[in-house]
Amino acid sequence: MPFSSLIFTAASCSWRNCVESSSLSSAGTSARDFRLFWWANATDALGTQASGVVLPLLLLSLGHSAQTAGLVAGLSLAAGILLGPLAAVPADRGARKTIMFWSAVVSALAMGSVALVLALGHLTLAHLLGAVLVERFATATHDAASRGTVALVCPPDDQPRAVARLAAADQGALILGPALGGAAYQLSRALPFLADALSYAVAACCVRGMRAELKAAEQPHGGGLLREAAAGLRLVRRQPLLRLVLVWIALVNGVAVALYYAAVFALERSGSGALPMGVVLAVSGAAGLAGSLAAPRVAVRVGAARVLVGVTWLLVPLTAGLATAAGPWTYGLLLGTVCLLVPLPAVVLQARALLVTQPSVQARVGAVLATASGGTAALAPVLAGLCADRIGTAAPALGCAALLTLLAVHTTRRAALAEATA
Repeated sequence: MPFSSLIFTAASCSWRNCVESSSLSSAGTSARDFRLFWWANATDALGTQASGVVLPLLLLSLGHSAQTAGLVAGLSLAAGILLGPLAAVPADRGARKTIMFWSAVVSALAMGSVALVLALGHLTLAHLLGAVLVERFATATHDAASRGTVALVCPPDDQPRAVARLAAADQGALILGPALGGAAYQLSRALPFLADALSYAVAACCVRGMRAELKAAEQPHGGGLLREAAAGLRLVRRQPLLRLVLVWIALVNGVAVALYYAAVFALERSGSGALPMGVVLAVSGAAGLAGSLAAPRVAVRVGAARVLVGVTWLLVPLTAGLATAAGPWTYGLLLGTVCLLVPLPAVVLQARALLVTQPSVQARVGAVLATASGGTAALAPVLAGLCADRIGTAAPALGCAALLTLLAVHTTRRAALAEATA
């Protein structure tokens, strides 16, 4: 789902950077392998954003309710949460490249089937849901397997720059993908899904073309997935700052996804097409990129605690304003402002969390944060669709504003933790 990554990409970037940079590096790998890896991720992200933005619009145009659209999105996100941690085990044991290749192939076939059947006019809800779940399972497997690849194809001195280039590609996809998807949907409802299938095919070819085997010099010796994952959870429970990070990121990410679907439902019912929705998301993506780049400077000048408290309180009236928004321009302005502000405290919290986390458990703590954030992202569209159908399109925004008010009160009481670890 596109909008959730708008928020969590900035928050998770520093974790991914630390985890990948601390992995074992493989001698003799080339810049060519990284270029292929970069293209695989960039095209994959662009295709996913292009099809993801129109999926709820497609369901609504086929006569399904907003509640159904939210349920499909929620199930797809939940599928990725369940399979991702399991796929990391065989990847770390040497099957990383194989998993990345075949997961891209499976995703291409799933999205290709949607494009084909939609073009023929025979798409059913069961087919669409099945294809989306298969694609999400495969994508979650690919994402889990790709973690640590940078350290296996780049020398240590080049890893920070490599990770920055991957993050830039993700943000670029968040900006371009929704606009391209909306424009393609205007031409043909099948076109965004065909583009997504082709992007997966390109990713599979790029992975297959990499010369490195993507195997670490030392392989893990088991210990059990649940037992290993529990170390990260125990640390989060013990450390007050990490608990604050988990609560803040999980709730804000869930709110962001709910606001996205609330905007989709409201714009669709007002008669706006897919192109305006794509433009709204493109503006939001650009705002998120600007906020991420500005976050370190703002934190230094204003102070971590002030940024955290101030932004959390500012999100309350902005979210409430979306309940009365009318037209894509108003939604674009309000959502863009939200996306501009959210990375400021997200980056601050993430940087502080790294200071209190031992290097040996940083990956597992990151997995705990990602799971919490993904869980709220999976639940949010279901609740947004239910509220839009049963109460009205303004209900999700009002509910999110109330939730953010409680978060702002909690954050104000705990804000000193952000400064104490500086």
